[in-house]
Amino acid sequence: MSIVLPVDRLSELWPESLKGARVGAVLHSASVNSSLRPTLDVLEEADRNGTIHLASLFGPQHGFEATTQDNMVEWSGFIHPRLGIPVHSLYGNVREPTAEMLSGIDVLFVDLVDVGARYYTFIWTMLLCMKAAEEMGISVIVADRPNPINGISTEGNPQQHDYLSFVGLHPLRIRHGKTIGELATQFREERFPNLDLTVLPMEGWDRSQYLDETGLPWVMPSPNMPTVDTAVVYPGMCLFEGTNVSEGRGTTRPFELFGAPWIDSNALTNTLNEQNLPGVHFREAAFEPGFQKYAKEVCRGCQIHVINRKDFQPVRTALEILKHLRENYPDSFAWKNPPYEYEYDKLPIEILCGRPEHEIFLHTL
Repeated sequence: MSIVLPVDRLSELWPESLKGARVGAVLHSASVNSSLRPTLDVLEEADRNGTIHLASLFGPQHGFEATTQDNMVEWSGFIHPRLGIPVHSLYGNVREPTAEMLSGIDVLFVDLVDVGARYYTFIWTMLLCMKAAEEMGISVIVADRPNPINGISTEGNPQQHDYLSFVGLHPLRIRHGKTIGELATQFREERFPNLDLTVLPMEGWDRSQYLDETGLPWVMPSPNMPTVDTAVVYPGMCLFEGTNVSEGRGTTRPFELFGAPWIDSNALTNTLNEQNLPGVHFREAAFEPGFQKYAKEVCRGCQIHVINRKDFQPVRTALEILKHLRENYPDSFAWKNPPYEYEYDKLPIEILCGRPEHEIFLHTL
């Protein structure tokens, strides 16, 4: 059975009570329907046929057009050149919509592509939109989508309360196994009981499916998430953002490649493969990042090849790699210093793991 997304039949699913409502739409470049038609075009059609009145647009981290890089690279709002309506930045001076931004809006419509990992900030932009909407008495409609790395597998404990941040504003497992609509429902139940929330359902998704098994197109939701393979390793390899080891940014295989100029790649590869971690093989690799850590320097390390997605445990795998690097390169390996995603005191690795640094290797996350 083929999957039908809410944006494939938006006018049909739009709540009758909100017909003609003034809508602010939270979108990015990956917001497309199953035939790659941009959600913005779908909303324009709904505006023309009287289903809605499209009043404004909002964009998350990386920008409305997904052009900016990671970690506090902000972007500014603008007037949409074709539509003449404001495009508000939710990753600039503010991350939560202001009362001024929401003035004249009846509904916030959210259609964002998540990748199934707690650190990916789009779900937290959604949460902050829900918070602001509840306070302003505005309805929220979320278009559901498949979790691209399946809706069954989970890994990693929820973060401790003192380690909540913009890479985890609500307790959630690292690999959470939920769709964005299910997360919206959870946030409403646990945080925003007075919010008028509607989740528009999809049809035909088997929870065991990865996105590249569904027939749906993959549009990269951020500049360093080029493929579903990237998303598969991301719940673990994003932890490398909290270290001085390159996570492969600045290459065509971010998060699959990792390394540093001071690593003995042959020894590392042999050691990691000897551990027989489930579902993964490490290949010795060298690469030269075009930007980010060690830009224009040759890094040596590995490429992660996931040979069995069902068995692969991304968080466990990343922790085993980090443990080895920390033990075998004590004079070179280091945790990265703040700031990281608007946290200025705690180490980036602490807010990524959701616990103090000294607890990271004491038990399985």
